[in-house]
Amino acid sequence: KVVALISGGKDSTYNMMHCVAAGHQIVALANLRPTEDKEGFDELDSYMYQTVGHQTIELYAEAMGLPLYRHTIKGTSVNTGSIYTKCEGDEVEDLYQLLKLVKDKEEVEAVSVGAILSDYQRVRVEDVCKRLAMQPLA
Repeated sequence: KVVALISGGKDSTYNMMHCVAAGHQIVALANLRPTEDKEGFDELDSYMYQTVGHQTIELYAEAMGLPLYRHTIKGTSVNTGSIYTKCEGDEVEDLYQLLKLVKDKEEVEAVSVGAILSDYQRVRVEDVCKRLAMQPLA
């Protein structure tokens, strides 16, 4: 069972297609979004997350008939080194909270993620997956 991290961009969509082609079952979608009180502010200055277009994410879940889990990005890029370790206030910890919720509710074992060529993102997703005993599928 796989949860697909989706941003609305092509990479996360492309990765979902490859996961299904490889025989994985996507059972839920997950998305990190900007704070709602920032009216008209679609894109965060984030090393980790693409947030532009986040208003359309519900349509993905509706079209795929899957539950959608969302979490607001509260942190910022605190730990920007090439190796990531858990760091309070870092935006990566928002990803941890989101995936922990999905794992607890959907019993997923893996995460589909579109961070295909970014070592920065890959290292952080791998850290979160390791802490949650989940397999990253990028």
